[in-house]
Amino acid sequence: MAGKGDVINAIAEQAGISKKEASAAFDAFVGYISDSATRGERCAIPGLGSFSISQRRAREGRNPRTNEKITIPASKNVRFKAGKDLREAVNSARRAGKSGRR
Repeated sequence: MAGKGDVINAIAEQAGISKKEASAAFDAFVGYISDSATRGERCAIPGLGSFSISQRRAREGRNPRTNEKITIPASKNVRFKAGKDLREAVNSARRAGKSGRR
């Protein structure tokens, strides 16, 4: 699994910039997506996909330890939908015999 450092190293190498600049660009990218989500806006990134907010209603649940009824409050969640280019890239890798699993 790639972590933040791996992504920053790849950005720096592919863009021909320093790791410090790549880190700043990565943080700005993540910050923009977070800000868009906070405002409730959909954020579409061509070639990757789109982030949007969905609303969950309040609902009734049960405490598994005591079996007591509890109310689960309403909440907002971030949804990601992969774009066409990403889906095609993943599916073409599978067809070529590369499942992406290690």
